[in-house]
Amino acid sequence: MNFEIIRYTPDRKDEWNAFVAGSKNGTFLFNRDYMDYHADRFEDSSLMFYREGRLYGLMPANRKSDVFQTHAGLTYGGLVMDAKTTAAATVELFRELNDYLRREGFRRVFYKCIPWMYHQLAAEEDLYAIVRTCDARLQERDLGTVIIQCNTLRWERVRRRALKRAQEAGIVVERSEDMAGFWAVLCDNLKRTYDSKPVHTLAEIELLHGRFPDNIVLYVARKDDEILAGMVLYVSTQVARAQYSSASPLGKELGAIDIIYDRVICHDYRHLPYFEFGTSAMADSNAINESLVFQKEGFGGRGICFDRYEWDL
Repeated sequence: MNFEIIRYTPDRKDEWNAFVAGSKNGTFLFNRDYMDYHADRFEDSSLMFYREGRLYGLMPANRKSDVFQTHAGLTYGGLVMDAKTTAAATVELFRELNDYLRREGFRRVFYKCIPWMYHQLAAEEDLYAIVRTCDARLQERDLGTVIIQCNTLRWERVRRRALKRAQEAGIVVERSEDMAGFWAVLCDNLKRTYDSKPVHTLAEIELLHGRFPDNIVLYVARKDDEILAGMVLYVSTQVARAQYSSASPLGKELGAIDIIYDRVICHDYRHLPYFEFGTSAMADSNAINESLVFQKEGFGGRGICFDRYEWDL
Protein backbone atom coordinates (compact mmCIF):
# COMPACT_ATOMS: atom_id res chain seq x y z
CA MET A 1 0.00 0.00 0.00
CA ASN A 2 1.87 3.05 -1.26
CA PHE A 3 0.92 6.68 -0.99
CA GLU A 4 2.13 9.42 -3.28
CA ILE A 5 2.96 12.37 -1.03
CA ILE A 6 2.92 15.76 -2.75
CA ARG A 7 3.79 19.08 -1.19
CA TYR A 8 0.98 21.60 -1.65
CA THR A 9 1.46 24.30 -4.30
CA PRO A 10 -0.99 27.10 -5.21
CA ASP A 11 -1.95 25.41 -8.48
CA ARG A 12 -3.62 22.69 -6.37
CA LYS A 13 -5.71 25.18 -4.39
CA ASP A 14 -9.08 24.22 -5.92
CA GLU A 15 -8.43 20.50 -5.39
CA TRP A 16 -7.34 21.17 -1.78
CA ASN A 17 -10.39 23.31 -0.98
CA ALA A 18 -12.80 20.83 -2.57
CA PHE A 19 -11.41 18.02 -0.41
CA VAL A 20 -11.72 20.14 2.76
CA ALA A 21 -15.34 20.94 1.89
CA GLY A 22 -16.18 17.23 1.50
CA SER A 23 -14.09 15.94 4.40
CA LYS A 24 -15.37 14.40 7.62
CA ASN A 25 -13.26 16.52 9.96
CA GLY A 26 -12.23 19.68 8.11
CA THR A 27 -13.47 23.22 8.72
CA PHE A 28 -13.09 26.53 6.92
CA LEU A 29 -9.82 27.13 8.79
CA PHE A 30 -8.23 24.63 6.37
CA ASN A 31 -9.50 26.43 3.29
CA ARG A 32 -6.49 27.99 1.59
CA ASP A 33 -8.20 31.40 1.55
CA TYR A 34 -8.07 31.26 5.34
CA MET A 35 -4.74 29.51 5.82
CA ASP A 36 -2.81 31.74 3.45
CA TYR A 37 -3.69 35.06 5.08
CA HIS A 38 -0.55 34.70 7.22
CA ALA A 39 1.58 32.86 4.64
CA ASP A 40 4.36 35.40 5.15
CA ARG A 41 4.82 34.23 8.76
CA PHE A 42 5.18 30.51 8.09
CA GLU A 43 7.10 28.33 5.66
CA ASP A 44 4.23 26.27 4.32
CA SER A 45 4.90 22.55 4.17
CA SER A 46 1.34 21.29 3.72
CA LEU A 47 1.01 17.84 2.19
CA MET A 48 -1.46 16.03 -0.04
CA PHE A 49 -1.70 12.22 0.05
CA TYR A 50 -2.78 10.32 -3.05
CA ARG A 51 -3.64 6.63 -3.25
CA GLU A 52 -4.27 4.90 -6.58
CA GLY A 53 -4.57 8.30 -8.20
CA ARG A 54 -7.22 9.58 -5.77
CA LEU A 55 -6.66 12.32 -3.19
CA TYR A 56 -6.87 10.46 0.12
CA GLY A 57 -6.03 13.11 2.73
CA LEU A 58 -4.53 16.51 3.48
CA MET A 59 -2.21 17.77 6.18
CA PRO A 60 -1.96 21.53 6.80
CA ALA A 61 1.60 22.09 7.99
CA ASN A 62 4.56 24.42 8.21
CA ARG A 63 8.29 24.00 8.62
CA LYS A 64 10.27 25.55 11.45
CA SER A 65 13.93 24.62 11.07
CA ASP A 66 13.93 20.80 11.27
CA VAL A 67 10.47 20.56 12.87
CA PHE A 68 7.29 19.66 10.96
CA GLN A 69 4.26 21.38 12.58
CA THR A 70 0.57 20.83 11.83
CA HIS A 71 0.02 23.90 11.75
CA ALA A 72 1.56 26.53 14.05
CA GLY A 73 -0.77 29.24 12.75
CA LEU A 74 -4.03 27.33 13.33
CA THR A 75 -6.01 26.54 16.47
CA TYR A 76 -6.13 22.86 15.55
CA GLY A 77 -4.75 20.73 12.73
CA GLY A 78 -3.76 17.23 11.77
CA LEU A 79 -4.81 14.85 9.03
CA VAL A 80 -7.93 15.95 7.14
CA MET A 81 -9.84 12.83 6.07
CA ASP A 82 -12.98 11.87 4.20
CA ALA A 83 -15.55 9.13 4.74
CA LYS A 84 -13.48 6.55 2.84
CA THR A 85 -10.55 6.72 5.28
CA THR A 86 -9.73 3.40 6.97
CA ALA A 87 -7.69 2.69 10.09
CA ALA A 88 -5.26 0.32 8.36
CA ALA A 89 -4.56 2.78 5.55
CA THR A 90 -4.00 5.59 8.03
CA VAL A 91 -1.41 3.55 9.92
CA GLU A 92 0.43 2.96 6.65
CA LEU A 93 0.06 6.63 5.69
CA PHE A 94 1.92 7.71 8.82
CA ARG A 95 4.67 5.13 8.22
CA GLU A 96 5.21 6.56 4.76
CA LEU A 97 4.87 10.13 6.04
CA ASN A 98 7.70 9.56 8.51
CA ASP A 99 9.94 8.19 5.73
CA TYR A 100 9.08 11.22 3.58
CA LEU A 101 9.83 13.67 6.38
CA ARG A 102 13.20 12.07 7.10
CA ARG A 103 14.16 12.41 3.43
CA GLU A 104 13.15 16.08 3.61
CA GLY A 105 15.49 16.69 6.54
CA PHE A 106 12.96 16.88 9.37
CA ARG A 107 13.91 15.52 12.78
CA ARG A 108 10.75 16.03 14.82
CA VAL A 109 6.99 16.37 14.39
CA PHE A 110 4.60 18.56 16.40
CA TYR A 111 1.09 17.28 15.71
CA LYS A 112 -2.09 19.13 16.62
CA CYS A 113 -5.36 17.22 16.76
CA ILE A 114 -8.73 18.27 15.41
CA PRO A 115 -11.03 18.07 18.47
CA TRP A 116 -13.81 15.50 18.16
CA MET A 117 -16.61 18.05 18.30
CA TYR A 118 -15.55 19.29 14.83
CA HIS A 119 -15.93 15.79 13.36
CA GLN A 120 -18.97 15.17 11.17
CA LEU A 121 -18.12 11.46 11.30
CA ALA A 122 -15.83 9.70 13.78
CA ALA A 123 -12.32 10.75 12.77
CA GLU A 124 -9.65 9.64 15.21
CA GLU A 125 -7.85 7.15 13.01
CA ASP A 126 -4.88 9.51 13.10
CA LEU A 127 -4.67 9.43 16.91
CA TYR A 128 -4.46 5.65 16.83
CA ALA A 129 -1.87 5.73 14.06
CA ILE A 130 0.51 8.26 15.61
CA VAL A 131 0.75 6.26 18.85
CA ARG A 132 1.09 2.88 17.15
CA THR A 133 3.32 3.98 14.30
CA CYS A 134 5.19 7.02 15.57
CA ASP A 135 5.47 6.45 19.33
CA ALA A 136 3.89 9.87 19.74
CA ARG A 137 3.79 11.39 23.21
CA LEU A 138 1.55 14.10 24.59
CA GLN A 139 3.45 17.38 24.39
CA GLU A 140 0.84 19.94 25.41
CA ARG A 141 -2.77 19.99 26.56
CA ASP A 142 -4.98 23.09 26.65
CA LEU A 143 -8.37 23.18 28.34
CA GLY A 144 -11.28 24.34 26.25
CA THR A 145 -14.87 24.82 27.39
CA VAL A 146 -17.87 23.53 25.45
CA ILE A 147 -21.65 23.36 25.67
CA ILE A 148 -23.30 20.27 24.18
CA GLN A 149 -26.57 21.79 23.04
CA CYS A 150 -28.66 18.64 23.41
CA ASN A 151 -27.82 18.49 27.13
CA THR A 152 -27.46 22.00 28.49
CA LEU A 153 -26.99 23.16 32.08
CA ARG A 154 -28.73 26.04 33.75
CA TRP A 155 -26.65 29.21 33.95
CA GLU A 156 -25.10 29.98 37.34
CA ARG A 157 -26.80 32.68 39.42
CA VAL A 158 -24.05 35.26 38.81
CA ARG A 159 -24.53 34.92 35.05
CA ARG A 160 -28.33 35.08 35.29
CA ARG A 161 -28.08 38.26 37.37
CA ALA A 162 -25.71 39.83 34.85
CA LEU A 163 -28.11 38.99 32.02
CA LYS A 164 -30.97 40.59 33.93
CA ARG A 165 -28.89 43.77 34.49
CA ALA A 166 -28.23 44.01 30.78
CA GLN A 167 -31.88 43.53 29.90
CA GLU A 168 -33.01 46.14 32.46
CA ALA A 169 -30.39 48.58 31.15
CA GLY A 170 -31.90 48.35 27.69
CA ILE A 171 -28.79 46.94 26.02
CA VAL A 172 -29.44 45.87 22.45
CA VAL A 173 -27.63 42.97 20.74
CA GLU A 174 -27.22 42.90 16.97
CA ARG A 175 -25.14 41.36 14.22
CA SER A 176 -22.78 43.99 12.96
CA GLU A 177 -20.19 44.84 10.33
CA ASP A 178 -18.47 47.35 12.63
CA MET A 179 -15.38 45.27 13.22
CA ALA A 180 -13.29 48.39 13.86
CA GLY A 181 -15.64 49.55 16.62
CA PHE A 182 -15.42 46.23 18.40
CA TRP A 183 -11.66 45.94 17.84
CA ALA A 184 -11.15 49.17 19.78
CA VAL A 185 -13.02 47.66 22.76
CA LEU A 186 -11.15 44.36 22.43
CA CYS A 187 -7.67 45.89 22.21
CA ASP A 188 -8.31 48.22 25.13
CA ASN A 189 -9.57 45.40 27.35
CA LEU A 190 -6.72 43.01 26.45
CA LYS A 191 -4.15 45.72 27.10
CA ARG A 192 -5.63 46.69 30.48
CA THR A 193 -6.33 43.15 31.67
CA TYR A 194 -3.51 41.03 30.25
CA ASP A 195 -1.08 43.50 28.67
CA SER A 196 -1.63 41.65 25.40
CA LYS A 197 -3.25 42.13 22.00
CA PRO A 198 -5.41 40.04 19.64
CA VAL A 199 -3.79 37.35 17.52
CA HIS A 200 -5.32 38.97 14.43
CA THR A 201 -4.88 42.58 13.47
CA LEU A 202 -7.97 44.56 12.52
CA ALA A 203 -6.93 44.41 8.86
CA GLU A 204 -6.55 40.62 9.04
CA ILE A 205 -9.90 39.96 10.68
CA GLU A 206 -11.64 42.28 8.22
CA LEU A 207 -9.96 40.45 5.34
CA LEU A 208 -11.00 37.05 6.69
CA HIS A 209 -14.54 38.22 7.43
CA GLY A 210 -14.78 39.45 3.85
CA ARG A 211 -13.68 36.04 2.57
CA PHE A 212 -15.87 34.02 4.96
CA PRO A 213 -18.87 36.22 5.85
CA ASP A 214 -21.02 33.25 6.89
CA ASN A 215 -18.30 31.68 9.03
CA ILE A 216 -16.84 34.75 10.75
CA VAL A 217 -19.65 36.71 12.38
CA LEU A 218 -19.63 39.73 14.69
CA TYR A 219 -22.20 40.49 17.39
CA VAL A 220 -22.15 43.71 19.38
CA ALA A 221 -24.04 44.94 22.43
CA ARG A 222 -24.95 48.63 22.29
CA LYS A 223 -26.45 51.20 24.61
CA ASP A 224 -27.22 54.63 23.22
CA ASP A 225 -25.20 53.75 20.08
CA GLU A 226 -22.08 52.97 22.13
CA ILE A 227 -20.49 49.53 21.72
CA LEU A 228 -20.20 48.10 25.23
CA ALA A 229 -19.19 44.57 24.21
CA GLY A 230 -18.74 42.35 21.22
CA MET A 231 -18.07 38.80 20.11
CA VAL A 232 -16.51 37.38 16.95
CA LEU A 233 -17.83 33.89 16.26
CA TYR A 234 -16.17 31.27 14.09
CA VAL A 235 -19.06 29.18 12.76
CA SER A 236 -18.47 25.74 11.23
CA THR A 237 -20.81 22.85 10.43
CA GLN A 238 -20.76 21.48 13.97
CA VAL A 239 -19.56 24.31 16.19
CA ALA A 240 -20.06 27.98 16.95
CA ARG A 241 -16.84 29.14 18.62
CA ALA A 242 -16.38 32.42 20.51
CA GLN A 243 -13.09 33.39 18.90
CA TYR A 244 -12.99 36.83 20.52
CA SER A 245 -15.23 38.33 23.20
CA SER A 246 -14.65 41.48 25.18
CA ALA A 247 -16.40 44.32 26.97
CA SER A 248 -15.65 47.85 28.07
CA PRO A 249 -15.59 48.65 31.81
CA LEU A 250 -19.19 49.85 31.60
CA GLY A 251 -20.11 46.81 29.53
CA LYS A 252 -18.74 44.51 32.23
CA GLU A 253 -20.69 46.37 34.89
CA LEU A 254 -23.95 46.09 32.94
CA GLY A 255 -23.60 42.46 31.81
CA ALA A 256 -23.15 43.24 28.12
CA ILE A 257 -21.19 40.05 27.41
CA ASP A 258 -23.85 37.96 29.12
CA ILE A 259 -26.62 39.29 26.92
CA ILE A 260 -24.58 38.48 23.82
CA TYR A 261 -24.01 34.93 25.07
CA ASP A 262 -27.74 34.60 25.68
CA ARG A 263 -28.41 35.58 22.07
CA VAL A 264 -25.86 33.31 20.41
CA ILE A 265 -26.06 30.24 22.69
CA CYS A 266 -29.77 30.14 23.42
CA HIS A 267 -31.16 31.49 20.17
CA ASP A 268 -29.16 32.12 17.00
CA TYR A 269 -26.87 29.05 17.18
CA ARG A 270 -28.99 26.76 19.30
CA HIS A 271 -29.35 24.47 16.26
CA LEU A 272 -25.64 23.60 16.11
CA PRO A 273 -24.49 20.60 18.19
CA TYR A 274 -21.79 22.51 20.10
CA PHE A 275 -20.93 25.96 21.36
CA GLU A 276 -17.27 26.46 22.18
CA PHE A 277 -15.77 29.20 24.36
CA GLY A 278 -12.14 28.60 23.32
CA THR A 279 -9.22 27.69 25.54
CA SER A 280 -8.24 29.31 28.83
CA ALA A 281 -4.50 28.87 29.18
CA MET A 282 -2.46 31.62 30.76
CA ALA A 283 0.03 33.27 28.41
CA ASP A 284 3.29 31.29 28.15
CA SER A 285 2.03 28.73 30.66
CA ASN A 286 0.20 25.41 30.85
CA ALA A 287 -1.79 26.72 33.83
CA ILE A 288 -5.40 27.69 33.28
CA ASN A 289 -6.87 31.10 33.92
CA GLU A 290 -9.24 29.97 36.67
CA SER A 291 -11.39 33.10 36.68
CA LEU A 292 -11.89 32.83 32.91
CA VAL A 293 -12.82 29.15 33.14
CA PHE A 294 -15.20 29.96 36.00
CA GLN A 295 -16.96 32.52 33.82
CA LYS A 296 -17.37 30.02 30.97
CA GLU A 297 -18.59 27.33 33.34
CA GLY A 298 -21.16 29.81 34.59
CA PHE A 299 -22.81 29.68 31.16
CA GLY A 300 -22.99 25.87 31.35
CA GLY A 301 -19.72 25.05 29.61
CA ARG A 302 -17.59 22.09 30.59
CA GLY A 303 -14.07 20.95 29.75
CA ILE A 304 -12.63 19.54 26.54
CA CYS A 305 -8.94 19.04 25.75
CA PHE A 306 -6.98 20.49 22.85
CA ASP A 307 -4.01 18.13 22.56
CA ARG A 308 -0.68 18.40 20.78
CA TYR A 309 1.66 15.46 20.30
CA GLU A 310 5.29 15.14 19.28
CA TRP A 311 7.58 12.41 18.05
CA ASP A 312 11.16 12.10 16.87
CA LEU A 313 12.04 11.00 13.38
